[in-house]
Amino acid sequence: MIDVKLLARTNVDPVELASHAALMCYQDTPPDFGKEIDVKNRLFDVGHHTTLQHFFMTYQIDGISVGDVTFGLHLASPFYNSDQRSGRFCAKMFLNPDFGKIGDYIKFFWPNICHEKIDKIVGYIKSGLEVYFTNIEGATNLAKQFIKEERPFASEKYIEANAPKFAQEQMRMFIPVIFPTGLDFTINLSSLVALYESAWNPVMKHITTKMAMIMLTSFPKLHFMFNKERRREKDCPSLFRKSGTGQEINYEPILWGFDVWGDNFFKKPESNIMHPIDLLHYQPELMGNNFAEIRSGVEISLATMGQDQRHRTISRSEPYFTGRFYLPPLLKEMGLEKEAASLLKRWCELTEEIPPALARIIAPYGAMVRYSKRGSLNAIVHEQMKRLCWCAQEEIYHLSRMLRRNIENENLLSVFAPACYKTGSCAEGNRYCGRDIRVRETGDYFPARKV
Repeated sequence: MIDVKLLARTNVDPVELASHAALMCYQDTPPDFGKEIDVKNRLFDVGHHTTLQHFFMTYQIDGISVGDVTFGLHLASPFYNSDQRSGRFCAKMFLNPDFGKIGDYIKFFWPNICHEKIDKIVGYIKSGLEVYFTNIEGATNLAKQFIKEERPFASEKYIEANAPKFAQEQMRMFIPVIFPTGLDFTINLSSLVALYESAWNPVMKHITTKMAMIMLTSFPKLHFMFNKERRREKDCPSLFRKSGTGQEINYEPILWGFDVWGDNFFKKPESNIMHPIDLLHYQPELMGNNFAEIRSGVEISLATMGQDQRHRTISRSEPYFTGRFYLPPLLKEMGLEKEAASLLKRWCELTEEIPPALARIIAPYGAMVRYSKRGSLNAIVHEQMKRLCWCAQEEIYHLSRMLRRNIENENLLSVFAPACYKTGSCAEGNRYCGRDIRVRETGDYFPARKV
């Protein structure tokens, strides 16, 4: 159902590595590698887990739903690295959907769901796909038109290559996030144990069990770490607090509760330490930027929440659905409000009939979620470096544009800009978007955009 493979791991025995780390702390000379101590009683059971964090594993996970990444692997813990198949750029991700496999996915993880209910869910999913396939060609043609209007120096090659991607990026709002995806997922040993114990829904339990079993096949001495009795039994809260009507359409993301604290401590970094490698968290002179912070709340689509999760130096509160639907510019131009409201209503009705974990992963990409965010200025500057670039997706660009408008400190404001605004040249190489960079000297460099 979901394929989990170990791609790579630290190339030594994890018990020997943890033992060496512990002995390095206890002895006045470096210990011999290979000498083992009682890791269970001296390290694991007493909570000395930094010794376990030298051992890393990279798993390839394929066939998991997008929703089970967003509301599972990526939801709570920041202690991982991940590269996921893009619903924005992978052209074949939504082609030729296998509805039988989607039904099997539901039946496997929620065996108590009756066939009639599964058929009803699949019917709802098909209705979203029908809107997508009926309108994707029109959205592509409209994207070509808007690229030419907004990006006068875009080449024909750029237009032909990117218009379908922009159309897919925005039209996917009608596609439920139960569609399968894949990712490379890297964690350390103690993080795997924590994820194994914390797994809060059937899919998370299934994946973390597979990950643990792969490790135990190679290293059976680790069996004491994976205690079934300590595993969480309850699902996380439903994540539904509807403030919308269940049919309400939003044409832009929402930024609320914005507050900057301690920006008088901000020290502006030189641009050369932010690209191509970001050194913000590594320079002693910039440690004061870790003391100041920005707090805000956002209401964004599930599609953009998946992007937002990638910056793990930002703290986030538990997200919840609001009962609203994000309709991006292409879809607004095409007048798809009625279709969006209808799909959202059908999903909201289904959420009353099925378990919360399943309800979350059949939400459409366009369903909006709300949560609070907090990050140091170094973390926020890192997060925002690419978001005001026109290579960023439309919704996240507009969210960053709103954030920029709320900043009053001119020294801080100067950092919230793409490389082309600061230098007059594109830093994306062959991905140059075709916008008129000269506008930075004469006009509004951060306008609303449609693609």
